[in-house]
Amino acid sequence: MKWRDDFPFFAAHPDLVYLDSAATAQKPQIVLDALTDYYINQNANVHRGLYQLAFQATEDYEKIRQQVGEFVGVNADNIVFTRGTTEALNLVASSFGPLVVHPDSEILVTAAEHHSNFIPWQQLAKRTGAKFVVVPPDDQGIVTTDAIIDHVTAKTAIVAVAQVTNVTGHVVDVARIGQAVHAKGGYLVVDGAQAVAHMPVDMRQLGADFYAFSGHKIYGPTGIGALVGKKQLLQQMPPIAFGGEMIDMVTEAESTWAPSPLKFEAGTPNIAGVFGLSAAITYLTQSDAEAREQHERALLDQLRTGLQAIPGMTVYGDSEGVSVVSFNLAGVHPHDLATYLDEQSIAVRAGHHCAQPLMTQLNIPATVRASVGLYSNEDDVERLLSAVRAAGRYFNESE
Repeated sequence: MKWRDDFPFFAAHPDLVYLDSAATAQKPQIVLDALTDYYINQNANVHRGLYQLAFQATEDYEKIRQQVGEFVGVNADNIVFTRGTTEALNLVASSFGPLVVHPDSEILVTAAEHHSNFIPWQQLAKRTGAKFVVVPPDDQGIVTTDAIIDHVTAKTAIVAVAQVTNVTGHVVDVARIGQAVHAKGGYLVVDGAQAVAHMPVDMRQLGADFYAFSGHKIYGPTGIGALVGKKQLLQQMPPIAFGGEMIDMVTEAESTWAPSPLKFEAGTPNIAGVFGLSAAITYLTQSDAEAREQHERALLDQLRTGLQAIPGMTVYGDSEGVSVVSFNLAGVHPHDLATYLDEQSIAVRAGHHCAQPLMTQLNIPATVRASVGLYSNEDDVERLLSAVRAAGRYFNESE
């Protein structure tokens, strides 16, 4: 497969079936080369030095901010570099949230949210006295677009949703939700961590007020991501971390801040991570997006169909889900199944997937989750299915 050959990880682990890309994706050679090249040829701090090496690093760093903006359909000054989706969502909740949330407000999330898009809003509601509204899922773990919109009221200050959920892969219609939220005077925050690697994202069409994503989910380095925000909202928000780079003027009595986005980027940033993120975006944008989507869709269909044919199997989500399939095998704890699969050199995720409210709603402790990347192939899926069938026989015979 042309894509798999771009990832040295698989040459180093020829017998491993890696089906945990939703947790973190492997890195193509172009990303690894970008990290090495930065440290060898460009290693200087940004926005500080006047010497040529530092000037060039700063210029390239800001060009990458523009590239990231183009990747999601915005300008460079709409992009705040963060450590990832979690930090980006916490920034919005801690800085923007108090500007619009009051004791008589409502904050709306779904039970299917990752903890990083659940806890910050829960805690904001506690601090402000706002009502925390959680939209429940159906028996397949899905919270539909219509269900979300049905819970939006005139008191809804913020709606925070994942475009693609990390347990079922369900995709919500962000544009429709945004229209409903804005019609009531509220704001929409979107967790895009599981979406960006698997579908095109254009903020001009989505209409979200804030959008967060992580580099390591899109074949880039860990520890780097971005908050995409509307410029007028970013300008209103106060910084929540203080130090170097984010200031305009500091005196003994007072400090003033640099304009957005720099006012949110205190301290030395993850410069190498930004260069690696650039390489990952280049890799994605230079490949055939339609071919990637068709490839991943075929793998998920193969996986879902194969799992549903196994006796005692429960598969969550629906056939339109993206990136992941979560499942449980009757009589086998998800952790035991994942351990069995690991012994067959098959890497999957098992647990609550940082989505404990969803597990509670479904009345289960955990699920097994298999997730694909563009380097995954049919043999990976077949090995997983064969191993799950064998696990069913092994655990049933043990009883």
